[in-house]
Amino acid sequence: MKNIDHHDEHDSPQYGTTERAAAMSRSTWTSVAVNVCLSTAQIATGIFGKSQGLVADGIHSLSDLVADFVVLLAGHHSKKDADEDHPYGHQRFETGASLALGLILLVVGLGMLWSAFLKLQSPETVPKVHTLALWVAGFALVSKELLFRYMLAVAHRVKSSLLVANAWHARSDAASSLVVALGIIGNLAGYPILDPIAASIVGFMVAKMGWEFGWEALNDLMDRAADDEEVQAIRRTLQETPGVIGVHDVNTRKMGDMIVVDAHIEVDAEITVEEGHDIAVEARKRVMQHHRVLNLMTHIDPWKRPDLDHAIEAS
Repeated sequence: MKNIDHHDEHDSPQYGTTERAAAMSRSTWTSVAVNVCLSTAQIATGIFGKSQGLVADGIHSLSDLVADFVVLLAGHHSKKDADEDHPYGHQRFETGASLALGLILLVVGLGMLWSAFLKLQSPETVPKVHTLALWVAGFALVSKELLFRYMLAVAHRVKSSLLVANAWHARSDAASSLVVALGIIGNLAGYPILDPIAASIVGFMVAKMGWEFGWEALNDLMDRAADDEEVQAIRRTLQETPGVIGVHDVNTRKMGDMIVVDAHIEVDAEITVEEGHDIAVEARKRVMQHHRVLNLMTHIDPWKRPDLDHAIEAS
């Protein structure tokens, strides 16, 4: 899965859950409208024009519809507030949806590969493609590329990895439409076998992207840490908090597109418990304001004094 590039964005304002869900809904419904039109045109024209590649591309567009509804479902559930059973909220619903999307793509891609393989077993049965198929493939290519650019822009604005996955799914459709167009051109030029070859390439692309999306989502579900650049940015914010002398043991785990953080902050050993608590509260406030952090749990250590938890670790 293509991850969001958070470079220079660690200290940017964060979108609320409601705003992110609304943006996801708008962009996804746009994708639904485009994919309904494209899948209908591609499959109908592919059958009429005898192009297996175009039919495969239409099925790919049809799988986008399933992916779009997975995104809409995830957006609806992930914006729910925290409850007794989910004290950190429902952000991981997005990650689960990304895993489902990856599995869908993997199954669709493998199905395309098998269909193309059967066709390649009997190359003499491959018919000549109608010219109309080439025009539809070209139209699909342009439409998918424009859709990709629109959805990726929205994904980066609201920082949604699920939307990034769906956007790159649209880009894979654009790439597959290009391959299909080249296959159709080859077929029309007197090389019929190029059409099912194009269909097999499309199937491989879809299966590969499905595997990547699913594997990334699975890693996130297993509490994968945030990238090192973002962890260092959080560490700097903690270190710059007035009263914090040192920071260590900063651990993170992803919660959908948000992060849960545990950190040890070192404060003057001579201050009161209340003063130490106030410093921890301010540190948490700063991190929550400047980073996509869902929750920060701080542990206060006395600066330059041996403390019990480290003594236990050492033993």
